[in-house]
Amino acid sequence: MAIVAAKTIFSPLKADFDTFQSYFKKSMTSNLRIIDEVAKYLVRHKGKQLRPMLVITAARSVGEPTESSYLAAVVVELLHTATLVHDDVVDEAELRRGFPTINKIWKNKISILMGDYLLAKSLIIATEIGQLELMNVIANVAKSMSKGELLQIQKARKLNITEEEYFQLITDKTASLFSACCEIGAMTTGSDSKQRKVLKNFGLNLGIAFQIKDDLLDYQSKSGILGKPVGHDLKDKKITLPLLYAFQNSDNTDRKRIIHMLKNGVKRKQIDHIIEFIKTHNGISLAEQKALHFKDLSLAGLRKLPETPARQILEDLADFVVKREK
Repeated sequence: MAIVAAKTIFSPLKADFDTFQSYFKKSMTSNLRIIDEVAKYLVRHKGKQLRPMLVITAARSVGEPTESSYLAAVVVELLHTATLVHDDVVDEAELRRGFPTINKIWKNKISILMGDYLLAKSLIIATEIGQLELMNVIANVAKSMSKGELLQIQKARKLNITEEEYFQLITDKTASLFSACCEIGAMTTGSDSKQRKVLKNFGLNLGIAFQIKDDLLDYQSKSGILGKPVGHDLKDKKITLPLLYAFQNSDNTDRKRIIHMLKNGVKRKQIDHIIEFIKTHNGISLAEQKALHFKDLSLAGLRKLPETPARQILEDLADFVVKREK
């Protein structure tokens, strides 16, 4: 059975998406040629834009989107884009979604400064919304994402991450933004605190499921589909959930051999060997089960909201997150 694309899931909200795009494109213009040049490249090679659509869909699930909803969607997309630009510098990545990264084309100095510019722009627009509580949510999620990235770097150096630390890392780095998207979507419609909490928790569990699936795709997908080399996390010395579960199901000798490979920089042939090790020791299947667990948690909470077309979109999105191929 064909997997429904994110674009298809959000198609009932095309008018909302078009409105967001007009705000977003406006936010990406400046009076400096280099900024406009890099921004145009980013817009041309943008991703699925799940996060801004989460803001708008969350708003629709409890009310009517306002101008603040669209501005908040712009804020989270700018924040997310800034972190991707910075991540690619940190990871020395050459591809993003199958295209050369900003640092590959314009080198690190411009990449870092462009990421800083997008981050500053997102915070400026957040202040224009004029809700102190919303600004606080955005500032806190920016802090969490930075913490997650720093923890990942620390653990890549020592190669000693635990399952508990892994979940803390992906909560900070990924799920915190999903959670914030859903919460601020509700905030911009003036919904009550119970609805906000439901959507906040939905986003959190959805974000965890999303990141587990992302980590699985690094072992399951093909480079052409994924838009980056398969086994990229292994080359970056990132121990994610499939490998953690494989370690739990293997003996100490095998674990030490894999850790030794990671410490010394894995080669292409070794990546294939490690992926086979993960499959043999049920790392893939156990991580898939965990992703489904968090998807089910997200749906259980969502059913506390009124049954609306927007809620159905969020439910479909939860299914998409764990079934996608890229």
